[in-house]
Amino acid sequence: MFEDVALLEPSKLTVGVKKKIRLDGERNRDSELILERETNRVYCTSFDSRIGRIYVASTEEGVCKISVPKESRKDFFAWLKEHFDLDAVIDNRSRNKDIIDQLARYFNGKLAKFTCPIDLKGTPFQVRVWKELQKIPYGSTITYKHLARRVAAPKAFQAVGRANGQNPLPIIIPCHRVLGTNGALVGYSCGVKTKEFLLRLEGAILL
Repeated sequence: MFEDVALLEPSKLTVGVKKKIRLDGERNRDSELILERETNRVYCTSFDSRIGRIYVASTEEGVCKISVPKESRKDFFAWLKEHFDLDAVIDNRSRNKDIIDQLARYFNGKLAKFTCPIDLKGTPFQVRVWKELQKIPYGSTITYKHLARRVAAPKAFQAVGRANGQNPLPIIIPCHRVLGTNGALVGYSCGVKTKEFLLRLEGAILL
């Protein structure tokens, strides 16, 4: 499915790690980060949904990235390259079966709360915003100003909006439930039409 993703064999992985340790000598914080990026495998796949093709990536800790339209396959791999060593990226659908099943149930109106483990990659501020987004109930909405107050940054609603737009797990972390001050469907990186579809699906806006 992902023809440009190579599977790094365990034997090669071990050799690479040992070589890195020998070269570094005393490992500092930066080299430990490099070592972690080399050894941390990422499992990827894609599937067709009611809103189009969705790309999914997960680690041993949980799902870490979902790309939905408007994000392209290229955008998806650009994000992976920014956070992981691409040699550790593996095409593996079975590792993502649970999240695919949950997303399918969500799109069929049969799931209101995701229970899959997640692995958030972001700054402390971004993670704080994303965790607050998870508290917005299914079928409900809030404004960016309300969200800024909830993360104790009432004057930083623009920064909150940017963090909202950089959410790596749309739908699972429901950034689509945040509206403009006047209730406008704005600020959704996946597009206004997708945002409207998701809110209608949840019954947050009238059919």
